[in-house]
Order: sequence, then structure tokens, then C-alpha cells
Amino acid sequence: MNIILLGPPGAGKGTQASKLEDERGMVQLSTGDMLRAAVAAETPVGLQAKDVMERGDLVSDEIVTGILSDRLDEDDVKEGFILDGYPRTEAQAHALDALLAEKGMQLHHVIELEVDEDALVERITGRFTCANCGEGYHDTFKRPKVEGICDVCGSSNFKRRPDDNAETVRTRMQEYRTKTAPIIPHYEPKGLVRRVDGMADIETVSDAIAAILDKG
Repeated sequence: MNIILLGPPGAGKGTQASKLEDERGMVQLSTGDMLRAAVAAETPVGLQAKDVMERGDLVSDEIVTGILSDRLDEDDVKEGFILDGYPRTEAQAHALDALLAEKGMQLHHVIELEVDEDALVERITGRFTCANCGEGYHDTFKRPKVEGICDVCGSSNFKRRPDDNAETVRTRMQEYRTKTAPIIPHYEPKGLVRRVDGMADIETVSDAIAAILDKG
């Protein structure tokens, strides 16, 4: 199965992609990771990307598609891949169509994790972690059993990500709606789009995705 996983930041894409990797042997293809790997490996397209980034410019769609093309030639993607962060625009969606056709590959599903914006803001802004062991907590959904003491390591030192604030979350949501969500109409007529309630608990979301994949 080859899928695109869509959803705004905080929708749980990373968590679900990791579960699919562990349980089904699929490979998560994140544009950022692929870009860094190509630059480090000094592949021809990686060197192009490095040159562009060193100039402070944005990497072009052509270069990103080239890096993805190289990655799709590797053996580990044969069990299926999860595209995360690409395509972000309709132009990239068309480029992906052409690339997959050229390689004799196909996209099976475009799965969008749907969210309620206000609930997502609460979910993200309430997050905090133990600064010592990294255990995750939440103001509403998962407080330490003893207030101010980590359940796992007993530390009393907690931290929050500086970008986990309401204004940043709403800005990311707006960016997703204007830039990424418009690719959905590209895939809708192909019958590829599936929607899952991203606000459900992790296992429920996993089960919904598994049901989609098991149908073929």
C-alpha cells in the first residue's frame, strides 16, 4: 500500500506513520528527512539542494521530486510507503502522478486526519513533558499522578515547547487550509480520498486507517 497521510500539525500524522512502519513494514517518506539524507549522501540532486540551501533559497519542486524519485528506487519502499509533507501543492500532486506512472507504481489512498480546530488548540497547548526523561503529559487529559512529580522518573522539572501556543497553532491550521488541503480536490475524482476522525484516541484512529488499508 502506498499512501499520502494528510492533516494539520498536531493531528497525529507522525504517530500513525510510526505505527504503520512498525506494524506493516511501510516506510515513512518525510520530505525533510529525504532532503537531509540526500545532501549528506552527496547524490547529484542532493548537491543541487545543498547549493540552493546554502544560498538561502527555497528548494524547488523539481529538486524535491528528484530526491523522492531516488528514494523510491530503494528496496525498502517495496512494502509500501507513507508520504508525509509531500505533495503540498497541486503542482506537486501532478508531479507525483507523473513520477509514479514513470516508475510503474501507484497511489492507493490519500488519508486525511480531520480535526476540530478548537479541540486541536486545546490538545496542543496543553502538552508538556518531563525535562528529565521526556514522558509526555497534558493539562486536561494526562496530568501526573502526584502534582508536579513525573510518574516515570520522579523529576519535578517540566517543560513546554515554545511554539505550542494558540496563536501558532491557528496559524499552522490556516497554512494547512490554504496550501495543503487544496490538493484534496486533485485526488477526490480518482476515488482515493479517505477521511478519518483525527480527534479520536490513537488506537481508534489506527483501527480506522487499518480498515481502509485492509480493504485494498
